Amino acid sequence: MFRTTIFSFCLAGLLTANTISAYDIVIYGGTCSAVTAAIQAEKMKKSVIIVSPDKHLGGLSSSGLGLTDSGNTNSIGGLSREFYQRIYNAYQDDKAWNRQKKDTYANAGQGTKAMRHDDKTMWAFEPHVAEAVFENWIKEHSIEVVRNAYLDREKGIKKDGKRIVSITTLDGKTYEGKVFIDATYEGDLTALAGVQYTVGREANAQYNETLNGNQFDKIKHHHFAKPVDPYIIQGKPESGKIKYIDDSKEGIAGEGDKRVQAYCYRMCLTDYEPNRVPFQKPEGYDPNDYELYVRVFQTGWRGTFKKFDRIPNHKTDTNNHGPFSTDFIGQNYDYPDASYERRQEILGEHIRYQKGLMYFLANDRRVPKEVRDAASRWGYAKDEFTGNGHFPYQIYVREARRMIGRYVMTEHNCSGGTQCPQPVGKGSYTMDSHNVRRYITPQGTVQNEGDIQVRTKDPYGIDYGSITPKREECTNLLVPVCVSCSHIAFGSIRMEPVFMILGQSAATAAALAIDSGVDVQDVDYEKLKVRLIADGQRL
Repeated sequence: MFRTTIFSFCLAGLLTANTISAYDIVIYGGTCSAVTAAIQAEKMKKSVIIVSPDKHLGGLSSSGLGLTDSGNTNSIGGLSREFYQRIYNAYQDDKAWNRQKKDTYANAGQGTKAMRHDDKTMWAFEPHVAEAVFENWIKEHSIEVVRNAYLDREKGIKKDGKRIVSITTLDGKTYEGKVFIDATYEGDLTALAGVQYTVGREANAQYNETLNGNQFDKIKHHHFAKPVDPYIIQGKPESGKIKYIDDSKEGIAGEGDKRVQAYCYRMCLTDYEPNRVPFQKPEGYDPNDYELYVRVFQTGWRGTFKKFDRIPNHKTDTNNHGPFSTDFIGQNYDYPDASYERRQEILGEHIRYQKGLMYFLANDRRVPKEVRDAASRWGYAKDEFTGNGHFPYQIYVREARRMIGRYVMTEHNCSGGTQCPQPVGKGSYTMDSHNVRRYITPQGTVQNEGDIQVRTKDPYGIDYGSITPKREECTNLLVPVCVSCSHIAFGSIRMEPVFMILGQSAATAAALAIDSGVDVQDVDYEKLKVRLIADGQRL
């Protein structure tokens, strides 16, 4: 289906005249960062357009990640904070509590109360509420949005020296701009612009870090705590490996590689029967995909439902938990640089795996009865993702490309050992990498590797240089999502509130660059700082 769509885009471009539209700021992407960037641009009286490959705005913030990875909420300001205030306001309407009484909600968030009356913010919410907030916000500011508009990644950019003149999408439409913002999770515009980037884990030695690269010696979370045999016939390596275990060796601690942390969909589930859609067997379902889960249950593990985190109206933000869960470990390595067609195949594989996992838990007789009975009480929320079979629109791209910009954020920034010189926002969340591989140990058991969860000491500054490319590569591009940082630093920075913060800061810098007639690298930081603070950013 996706290939047909791509073909149709190309055909449309051939059959119709190439239309050209010009703006001060062109934003590519439909994430929450794209939304705040556009709103800030309009506030600064700049013509702006969102050119989005997505139909639905908001990225993960409106596609299932309803229990916000907020970190220290005092470090979140500006439009990012306003988003969570708008969520709070939405839930002050009694009609929003249509499946649960407000006073029965547990009000538990990620390190904070979900609903805080002291500062009128709310950090846990339903996907459709978040999407409505984004859409209404965009309408208030009369932001032009083009949806389902995919960048032509072969010839969809025109540059004059180091400046981007225009981008063209697969439907043949061209968008000229003075400054461009790449607000995608994948960094497709950044790559097409010839900006240097990396994928995977740097070696510890590259930035003198301790938490990067191969982490087989630091396995503490979401791992096989008890021995599990990795072979089809237990005890017989000649029978072959169970599915989704790779051929890698334990390797050298701290050694770099091209592996990226696992992806999953943040499903919105419910155990409220009037709104529950039972799990169905997906096309291509193979119960052998979940043999490792059977063996985990045989060790006595029963943590299946510990990350069914409650959001309003008897729903969940469902995340990965334990040694075998919704993370499809090792099955996304080529996603960052993959073609649109290959990415769609990867997404299809993840959907089949994850839908199959839920059906397996509720129905397979090898699953302990108490787990089956509990899983059978859950289902998809009928009133969420109604145009997509009640399944999230957006996969959780925990990392893809990361720009190598003028300043590289590292573990030392996150831990407080190094202060960046030009902060344009703050991060505070734990340095959090999900597992990147599943391999066989020298002892002949299966193990996950790559999960790191190390708290930051205090909120830390994120440098302006980390959202700007090197001057010799591009002088009118800002990158607030695929930020210039190491793998482990991105583990902390990659949170949705931070992406909104950096989107606002990127648009502010873009507007100042236009007003001063300078490259984004030459924006006067003191002027930028004054404007950011005036607009509520916390530096």
